[in-house]
Amino acid sequence: MNNTSPSAAPLRVLIIGAGFAGMGLAIQLQRAGISDFLLLEKASDLGGTWRDNRYPGAACDVPSHLYSFSFEPKTDWTRKFAPQAEIFAYQQHCADKYRLRPRIRFNTEVRHAQFDAEAGLWRVTCVDGAVLSAQALVSACGQLNRPLVPRIAGLDSFKGEAFHSANWNAEYDLTGKRVAVIGTGASAIQFIPQIAPQVAQLHVFQRSAAYVLSKPDRAYRPWEIAVMRRLPWLQKIDRGLKYVQHEARVLAFTVVPKMMKAMQLRFHWHLHRSVADAALRQRLVPDYPMGCKRILISNDYFPALVRSNVEVVSEDIESVTETGVRTADGRERAVDAIIYGTGFAATDFLAPMQITGLNGQDLNAAWKEGAEAYLGISVSGFPNLFILYGPNTNLGHNSIIYMLESQFAYVLGCIQQLAQQQLRYMDLKPTVQAEFNHSLQKAVDHSIWQQGCNSWYKTASGKNTVNWPGFTFTYRHYTRRPELAHYDCIR
Repeated sequence: MNNTSPSAAPLRVLIIGAGFAGMGLAIQLQRAGISDFLLLEKASDLGGTWRDNRYPGAACDVPSHLYSFSFEPKTDWTRKFAPQAEIFAYQQHCADKYRLRPRIRFNTEVRHAQFDAEAGLWRVTCVDGAVLSAQALVSACGQLNRPLVPRIAGLDSFKGEAFHSANWNAEYDLTGKRVAVIGTGASAIQFIPQIAPQVAQLHVFQRSAAYVLSKPDRAYRPWEIAVMRRLPWLQKIDRGLKYVQHEARVLAFTVVPKMMKAMQLRFHWHLHRSVADAALRQRLVPDYPMGCKRILISNDYFPALVRSNVEVVSEDIESVTETGVRTADGRERAVDAIIYGTGFAATDFLAPMQITGLNGQDLNAAWKEGAEAYLGISVSGFPNLFILYGPNTNLGHNSIIYMLESQFAYVLGCIQQLAQQQLRYMDLKPTVQAEFNHSLQKAVDHSIWQQGCNSWYKTASGKNTVNWPGFTFTYRHYTRRPELAHYDCIR
């Protein structure tokens, strides 16, 4: 495709990112008869988070049958919780089946997008100098695409091997090495059990303990896969049951936080069963209410920590030296490698892109107090810009694919309205955004996430810009179609 010069005909839709969000919307555009679109992907392959996170043990913590498109069911997942390679292969299958590859421009990172109100077009400049125009611009960058490396004194002075779990160095052989893992989040609890048996010594630096529950995971038996392949409606039933089971959890997060007590008992039972040493157990009990940070699931994390070659360090890190990690008590642990399991900059939604809307407004400046968008999708002052997996659309209890499919319907509806009403652009009314965000933050304030902890759900000032504080079926109801009355519609 040669839409490389400003003179190229404007596209109807330009999508930034080719992960689950970008690909899913592209498939829905095709199904609606819209073929005039292009996806821009900064990497050399599609897949987003599932392309990047290839660390040992990488897997989903949402059941496989829920973590796939409803319109492209897969009946032959090998496990109840799919491993990374299988999810990545599923994404490749979707791209091939729906012939998306010719519509994806790889190795193309967006630097700046500016709205031209006169023409009703987004002018998009890429890092390689290419300029494209489109009536609708969709950000499908997600929240987990920018690895977060902690700010620790002396980080750059370390002479050994150092990498983030999202940039795993598979060339580096960890066998017999002394390794420091900094961070104990969702990625770390997956790779620590995988590397613990092969390293000589593993120091796990834990800033705060995590609530870890057992994972109801196992391989699907060959006969189960055969039956589901023959009777695909069984997969639909299983998906539906798992959806209801996961959806019920939102009651504990947002409606009746006291229900967390039962889950807390499950955590303590899992910990007691796995860790005999009372002193270590004490260090593995979080000092905040359950659910305030992401609840993790693993069957092998606690058993890995009791190995003789593994040490859990809860002292604060003072600095990284040329040869190791020094803690606040003055002790230095010499290591050959440091692995950061410190997650992502989830609250910096569109950084480092610069997005300029009406009257020269900069989106990062508009969001300096914390990102907000109507339904997580539309932002006042930025017409014809739609965000997938945007502010406050992450979940603590169910599958993000369900949220994305709700967003696809809404964004597709907006794109169709632009054509049907012959609009130059539609700009969300500021009052609509303000009212929506006010009621959303009120709901967040009553949730477990605000009960006294800092987490990646929040900005530095404490505003939760990440999670949806309610049922996903409520969100689906809100997003079933756009209300034009919520927008200033300009012809």
